Amino acid sequence: MNSPNPYRGFRYPVEVFQYAVWLYHCFSLSLRDVKLILAACSIVVNYESIREWGLRFGRLSRTI
Repeated sequence: MNSPNPYRGFRYPVEVFQYAVWLYHCFSLSLRDVKLILAACSIVVNYESIREWGLRFGRLSRTI
């Protein structure tokens, strides 16, 4: 049986989630710093969304 895709139904592609979570965890950046880096890449996102992504996808991104 296939496991459900945890990224399904979100606005951004999987790479955006992985990049944001990677920046937050690997470099110990603040949520607002990650928001600024994503904004420099033309990705507008709220820092609260990044926090939720880190909680939800943090474990998934480490295994990929």
